[in-house]
Amino acid sequence: QVQLIESGGGLVQAGGSLTLSCAASGRTFSNYTMGWFRQGRGKEREFVAAITWSGGSTYYADSVAGRFTISRDNARNTVYLQMNSLKPEDTALYYCAARYGGSAYYTATGLYDYWGQGIQVTVSS
Repeated sequence: QVQLIESGGGLVQAGGSLTLSCAASGRTFSNYTMGWFRQGRGKEREFVAAITWSGGSTYYADSVAGRFTISRDNARNTVYLQMNSLKPEDTALYYCAARYGGSAYYTATGLYDYWGQGIQVTVSS
């Protein structure tokens, strides 16, 4: 079992930045591919970014590529999502997810085994 707790969300103006953190516990964090997903009001949960266990491979949704950066610190059992140049359409509940092994190209929610509770990010125009 892996427990995931997100932090760092909040309200920011368009063009601003936020960094989300996801602290993991319960299993060997470095064995897990980590992903970030988001769900806007009335929308399906969608893939944002993922990173392999070593941090050597990352993948981004087209909508955030060039603005968001995913990274991880295995010594701290934490994965981060640095979000720059935020837009109102980035407003959503952001979820951290984990799966044992796998590729950073795993973009489907069903491929992840563990989920955090989500944290709100609101971008005002």
